Amino acid sequence: MAALNILIADDHPLFRSALQQALSRGLEEEAVLAEAESIAQLEERLNERSDWDLVLLDLNMPGARGFSGLVLLRGQYPHLPVVMISAQEEAAVVQRSREFGASGFIPKSSSLELIQQAVRAVLDGDVYWPEIDHDGPALSAEARAASEGLASLTPQQFRVLSMVCEGLLNKQIAYELNVSEATIKAHVTAIFRKLNVRTRTQAALLLQQLEQVEG
Repeated sequence: MAALNILIADDHPLFRSALQQALSRGLEEEAVLAEAESIAQLEERLNERSDWDLVLLDLNMPGARGFSGLVLLRGQYPHLPVVMISAQEEAAVVQRSREFGASGFIPKSSSLELIQQAVRAVLDGDVYWPEIDHDGPALSAEARAASEGLASLTPQQFRVLSMVCEGLLNKQIAYELNVSEATIKAHVTAIFRKLNVRTRTQAALLLQQLEQVEG
């Protein structure tokens, strides 16, 4: 039986260690477990191989804004199951995870046994959602538009957009990414077109839609 390839994306070393322990002991199959502590490192890991079986993704990751990391993964790797893990366990957060395309949600307060059960369910082709009220407000039209636009971005365009929203100028972004300023200008033009915006402020406001929990 082939080994399972599972990627743990969380910026807290202790929690990554706890997940490693839960999965290494709780899965019948052999599991190859890899870690990432930022969205950039997550992208590197995903590019290292094409046979990942599951990503466990923390909601608040360096390089992402709210659910933007999840949206990016769903856009770039639509067939790869993603389970959200978060200390934010409110019903609205769980519901947003579902609406943005996650295959499940694991509260960080969960026992190791529950984590094992949730991961097993998703690996078997099912989903896992905590037993909470999911009857909150529906995803807003603005958030849905933001999700669709961000899902169409390439990883490099997503990095550029994040830097734009941090207030960096094109020449500063070019320096950080070790590319020409002309390349950054081309990326920004493509980003604006995909997001249907005209200014950096509008792009930042659109990205902020994915930071909001309420509809």
